[in-house]
Amino acid sequence: MEFLPAIIGIVVLVLLVTWLKLDAFISFMLVCLLVGVMGGLSIADTVDAIERGIGNTLGGLVIILGFGAMLGKLVAESGAANKITNSLVSKFGRERIQIALIITGFIVGIPMFYTVGFVILVPLVIAIAYNTKLPLLYVGLPMLASLSVTHGFLPPHPAPTAIADVYRADLGLTLIYGILAGIPAILTAKFALKKTMMRIQPELNREYIVEENHDYPVPSLGICLLIALMPVVFIGGASLLQALIGESRVLTALGNPSLAMLLSVLAGIYFLGIRTGRKMKEVMSYLSSAIASIAVVLLIIAGAGAFKEVMVSTNISEALGQALGNLGMSPIVLAWLIAAIIRVSVGSATVAALTAASIMAPMIGNTTVAPELLVLATGAGSIFFSHINDGGFWLFKEYFNVSIKETLLSWTLMETIVSVVGLLAVLLINFIV
Repeated sequence: MEFLPAIIGIVVLVLLVTWLKLDAFISFMLVCLLVGVMGGLSIADTVDAIERGIGNTLGGLVIILGFGAMLGKLVAESGAANKITNSLVSKFGRERIQIALIITGFIVGIPMFYTVGFVILVPLVIAIAYNTKLPLLYVGLPMLASLSVTHGFLPPHPAPTAIADVYRADLGLTLIYGILAGIPAILTAKFALKKTMMRIQPELNREYIVEENHDYPVPSLGICLLIALMPVVFIGGASLLQALIGESRVLTALGNPSLAMLLSVLAGIYFLGIRTGRKMKEVMSYLSSAIASIAVVLLIIAGAGAFKEVMVSTNISEALGQALGNLGMSPIVLAWLIAAIIRVSVGSATVAALTAASIMAPMIGNTTVAPELLVLATGAGSIFFSHINDGGFWLFKEYFNVSIKETLLSWTLMETIVSVVGLLAVLLINFIV
């Protein structure tokens, strides 16, 4: 069986991390070597795949995560997070704070990469939980469900946009259908996990909890919102303007997530730091501590990236999809199932979506299903059952300060609900249209 190495690798990974309590990054490296050799690669080729996977994964992420952590730290230390938090609570009320964050996650998530949205919004979520005394997962999980929907279903995210091109789907219709499918998915996760969100109450990550500092003035609410959401302004604004006036090198540059994050941090240094009376040395100390706080997360994500590359290099992900491609079922269900199996095996939603799309592409001519719905079904499958081989799993675990078991019972279950309900919504839309 061609994909047996993947199954064995995932089982070994689970045992190393949960039973032996071995460091996650070391565990990933050992499992990568095991799967690579079992999959037919030499040790040298396996090591090359590991290095390539780490490089490809961290190449863009280290910039986004690094600047995102810096921006989050500046927003927290300056008191901007508390000001934004108090405004949200005042506007929506403590009882409707989940709805406020779902809307925020949806709006922020559409133009932004998932990781950028995560590192920008999670510090605000932690501050809200701290100030309102509400359980952290009760506040944060619905917002992350909203981000997951935008990540898996909606252009201009990389995977939905790429698979829309493979299926030759209309991006506008994909976006409209994606919103229609995404809303019930988010709300179902919110209601289904209510008891879990109230039961799991981790200690808040105090890195982002900052008491009011009366030594320095807090900038106005407008400045606080502008700095916190500046990446959204750059990335979303650039995309909108290019849609209206056409391609532009300047707009393309401003819409680049890495550059947008850099410019946002520079603005934060001035408006949330220097302009409030803080010395440059003090502001830089904030940034240094922010970088130190994400070192472990970066290593774990690098391990997940290495595992993904080994899976791709051994052609295991493609073999998984081909085995399922011979099953006779609805194209929508099949696209979801192929993406879901690859997602569980590989960890990367993007790899799962693109691999599933490449397998499904030859079947497009033999079906009357709207290609936009195949995009959504594939995207929904690609976020199914996130577990320990997914970088997002570890991001959630570290930022929310929960155990692996608690992450499985909250994050993993949330992603699974969003995925399954998304599929059901796509099937309903297919029946109507």
